[in-house]
Amino acid sequence: MVMAIAKEIEITPTRDPDEIIETIYFGGGTPSLLSEQDLGNIFQAVQKKFMVSRDAEITLEANPDDINPALLAAWKIMGINRLSVGLQSFNEKELKWMNRAHNAAQSLQCLDDIAAAGFAEFSVDLIYGSPLQTDEDLQKNFEIIATRNVPHISCYALTVEEGTALNKLIKEGRTAAPDAGKQSDQFQLLLQLMESAGYEQYEISNFCKPGHRSKHNSSYWQGKPYYGFGPAAHSFDGNKVRKWNVSNNSLYLQSIEKNIIPSEQEILTDAQRPNELIRLSLRTAEGLQLELVQQKFGETQKVRLEKDAMPFLANGRMIKMGTALILTKEGKFFADGIAAEMFV
Repeated sequence: MVMAIAKEIEITPTRDPDEIIETIYFGGGTPSLLSEQDLGNIFQAVQKKFMVSRDAEITLEANPDDINPALLAAWKIMGINRLSVGLQSFNEKELKWMNRAHNAAQSLQCLDDIAAAGFAEFSVDLIYGSPLQTDEDLQKNFEIIATRNVPHISCYALTVEEGTALNKLIKEGRTAAPDAGKQSDQFQLLLQLMESAGYEQYEISNFCKPGHRSKHNSSYWQGKPYYGFGPAAHSFDGNKVRKWNVSNNSLYLQSIEKNIIPSEQEILTDAQRPNELIRLSLRTAEGLQLELVQQKFGETQKVRLEKDAMPFLANGRMIKMGTALILTKEGKFFADGIAAEMFV
């Protein structure tokens, strides 16, 4: 698979010969299980194909049970300068309930190892709103992270996916389903905790200490172009064309062997393009910039959005700062619904 990904990188047409890659993200699965040689092969393929910025943000997703001092040292030597750790919780019962492979002790140890290895940039994932989690549990999880001065935290409400073991248990009545009201309350609690500890909420699910935003994730929310390589990987040209590779590993490998990238694509319509901007921008601290809307899509769209925003400005879920529409703390929990109400 690694050699196929390297070959896909090699045969992918570039958009601009002068394009400089600012971020690289090893994710989608568990790339931390790859050997140093495998990671190095992919990295070398990227460097051979593209011009990579000297100060590029290079992130690797990892689980706590994959992390150890030797691997951390090897990753640093390789050029990886940021980690994204699927930590989720420090509560043993909750980790078992979510069927996580790691335990609470491994979660704590990995934070100590990352700090000792000298990684200035790293992020942890934190889950809230599970049936087992009390407000006190959530606060304890946060305090452990904050006292270790973790620079970036991504927080997600527990969701139940079709076909998972958890979904089956819920359907059988053997465990409780997540409660939307509780999740909303715990989201508001997280906002208070983050603010009191000096974390900036620069996107609805993402918090950081000043100067530690994720450059890679920010590029998605800003609608910048990106390449994706490997099964099910997505790419975007920054304008209208979105592509995605097949998810079937066997079909992917067979196609790449024939020098064919097995992908599908969609061309965003004149309605979808502003909707993308609305959906992504409302999730960020900077909000939806009406001047940008006017620049990209014309005066008519700007006026329409100002009108559509009036109910949310009236009910306190949105404020207007200059020419930007920004969601309030309450509004952020309803971001997707608010965005949908403002779609073309």
